[in-house]
Amino acid sequence: MTKKNIIIGTRGSKLALYQANKLKDILTDAFSDKTFEIKIIKTKGDKILDVPLSKIGDKGLFTKELEVELLEGKVDLCVHSLKDLPTVFPEGTKLGAVLERADVRDVLISKNNKKLSELKKDAIIGTSSLRRIAQVLKFNPNFVIKDIRGNVDTRLQKLQDQEYDAIIMAAAGIIRMGFAEQITEFIDYETMIPAAGQGAIAVEIRNNDELLQSICDKINHKPTFISVNAERAFLNTMQGGCQVPVGCFTEVEGDLIEITGFVSDIKGTIFFKDSIKVKIEEANEKAVFIAKNLLEKGGQEILDEIYRNHVG
Repeated sequence: MTKKNIIIGTRGSKLALYQANKLKDILTDAFSDKTFEIKIIKTKGDKILDVPLSKIGDKGLFTKELEVELLEGKVDLCVHSLKDLPTVFPEGTKLGAVLERADVRDVLISKNNKKLSELKKDAIIGTSSLRRIAQVLKFNPNFVIKDIRGNVDTRLQKLQDQEYDAIIMAAAGIIRMGFAEQITEFIDYETMIPAAGQGAIAVEIRNNDELLQSICDKINHKPTFISVNAERAFLNTMQGGCQVPVGCFTEVEGDLIEITGFVSDIKGTIFFKDSIKVKIEEANEKAVFIAKNLLEKGGQEILDEIYRNHVG
């Protein structure tokens, strides 16, 4: 319980390093008797940039290598974008804490500063997310979808250099990287339901590490923790990762929480959505209830078809 130097494992992208340094600053302020060091670890998702994410398969795509070093004791904790974390942790690890959530929404960035409703009928939209594809095609089935990969600044450059009219990304990443002025539109929740955990920074630790758990307890943002756990309970019940057309977000109001989830086919033509407002202590239970309801309505058949034909 007297360890003085804590090593933070992270991916090496600019966004990942922003998140790691944000965590490091929070920890340094909270624990003046300890030092915190960042270690960069490259993941499979960082190495494969020429294949759509849905074709690679998403189980641990951006997390596995970090978790190996965590379990081997080479790092003391790992920092992730929570939406990248599989809903079931590898044996021996757990979610230790989440930081206060940023903006949960997706955003549109277009070449001519046109909003989604103002784009031409057959505009080319860049995204690598089946969740975003389904919802943008539900909005306008004539949009042309073109895969786009890379870090935030890489995607912004591709928008200018290549055949895209607009791209869709998470608001949190754009804002954290200092590109907020390039946002054309924050897409409302009615048009695009976010990914479970979107906008949240997660801290992963070993199950049996009492010191790190005590550290996490001090920096954990409880309202965010409640929200994202409900969203992940929904996602886990749907047996969906970040590469299927499934989304869930929650809004806490006093002692109540509203949970909204959806599942869709890839073209957005078959779309099931449900929402419920319950007491906070019922959040996880009711998130599972909504997910089961959507699966029974026809979501299971949709997901079975997607996993057979579209997901690696």
